[in-house]
Amino acid sequence: MADNFDAFVENLQERIFDETREAFGEAGFQRWRHPLYRGPLEAPDAHARVTGNCGDTMEIFLKFDDLRVSDAAYRTDGCGSSTVCGSFAAEMAIGKDPDELLTITGEAILEKLGRFPEEDRHCAFLAADTLQEALNQYMLSRKKKK
Repeated sequence: MADNFDAFVENLQERIFDETREAFGEAGFQRWRHPLYRGPLEAPDAHARVTGNCGDTMEIFLKFDDLRVSDAAYRTDGCGSSTVCGSFAAEMAIGKDPDELLTITGEAILEKLGRFPEEDRHCAFLAADTLQEALNQYMLSRKKKK
């Protein structure tokens, strides 16, 4: 009986992986399986927390060195799609200056992914909005220091 159950579980897992790979594409699937840049960062220079209309909350943490993002991380209480998008948003932020960060939009994240389920596209916009809010917090803190 254990062999039947193990075979059932293995088959089910493979179907889930196949469906997720089909929905997210290979890059999104790999990031779903092995998220990168999951936070938080200790002593970030900027942090933002945004809750989307779907109810998922995203946090983005940024560290800067000479006005460039030297490290970035995300945290979410949302679904796998939020995890994938937060991970890509953090990755895309590294090495960017504030002006370059402005180009990281939901559309830019979706373009980097290549393919993403229509019903989950809002997660890319949540990640981008959170990144932009973290940038806003960073710029406000710099203004206060002057």
